[in-house]
Amino acid sequence: MNKQWKRFMAATFCAAILTGFGSFGVNAAYELSAEVKQPTPALLTATEIGVKVRENTAMQNLQNKDAILITSFGTTFKDTRAKTIDAVVNKIKKAFPHKEVRVAFTSHIIIDRIMKHEGIQYYTPEQAYDNLKKDGYNRIAIVPFNIIPGIEYDYSVEAANLQQKNFKKIAVATPVMYYMGQEDQPDQINDFLNALKYQLPQHMQKNEAVLFMAHGTPHPGNAFYSVIQDRLEMMGMKNAYVYSVEGRPNLDDVIPHLKANKIQKVTLMPIMMVAGDHANNDMAGDEPDSHKMILQKEGFKVNTYIRGLGENPKIQDLFVERAREAVQALDTKEAKVPYTPMHSKKH
Repeated sequence: MNKQWKRFMAATFCAAILTGFGSFGVNAAYELSAEVKQPTPALLTATEIGVKVRENTAMQNLQNKDAILITSFGTTFKDTRAKTIDAVVNKIKKAFPHKEVRVAFTSHIIIDRIMKHEGIQYYTPEQAYDNLKKDGYNRIAIVPFNIIPGIEYDYSVEAANLQQKNFKKIAVATPVMYYMGQEDQPDQINDFLNALKYQLPQHMQKNEAVLFMAHGTPHPGNAFYSVIQDRLEMMGMKNAYVYSVEGRPNLDDVIPHLKANKIQKVTLMPIMMVAGDHANNDMAGDEPDSHKMILQKEGFKVNTYIRGLGENPKIQDLFVERAREAVQALDTKEAKVPYTPMHSKKH
């Protein structure tokens, strides 16, 4: 898209928002045209791309006290938690030795179960914010342990929105995959797949395939799986397929492709942060409805790779990079719609 068209799309996007007419799509602007003189807060927020920044103008004279808050769905599987979530947390701590690093789980059920069975207290993001505020931290870099921008990522962003008035500044990092190579942005799908190569089977034959099991979501972010499939083909990985447990494509969508390409042997591999219930039971379990058993019944020889993405050192490095982007944003990026308390506004 050339600059003139980009400006046109910005103006069209603004007109549609402000007047209620017009249409706009995936090519809506990354930044508003200079011709938009008085963009509304809603428009500014809607066009915010990348690291999300929130700040309170009344706190700008406070001395900085920074912390990193990692948000993860969590898992009740102790072994994979240590090898994935804890491993990446430790890598982030090593990268930022002078910053406080804390962890929050977004699954309230998992928090309760871990407390009941292990006696370990994890906090929700909301509780973690309360604790950080009580301890005097006023600038928070949020690092969601998410692979794609779906419901879990939205939770982290919305939690930051609701906490804006309580902190000097909050910066929410993007998931591992966010940008797709549009215009001047990086192609983080390719970055992810290059990191994934670290754990792929070597010297695969023409009759062998890898099936990447994603989680799936009713969120529009589910479309990322189709983009991943596209990039796999562009990278020459013809015998690699993405399917999901709770979205589309699912296993039934993929099986006809395996048969059409005369695949005889498959390796099932989760592309989830942890190897928890979905990997151990839905994918690799011995129940008749597990993916392994369904594929075996269809005549395929099946291997299973039961490790979460958090065990992959290349994926770990991507999370460290996302953390670095959020930490840097605390110093370099301004909030598009800062919060100003009523008593601080000039009349």
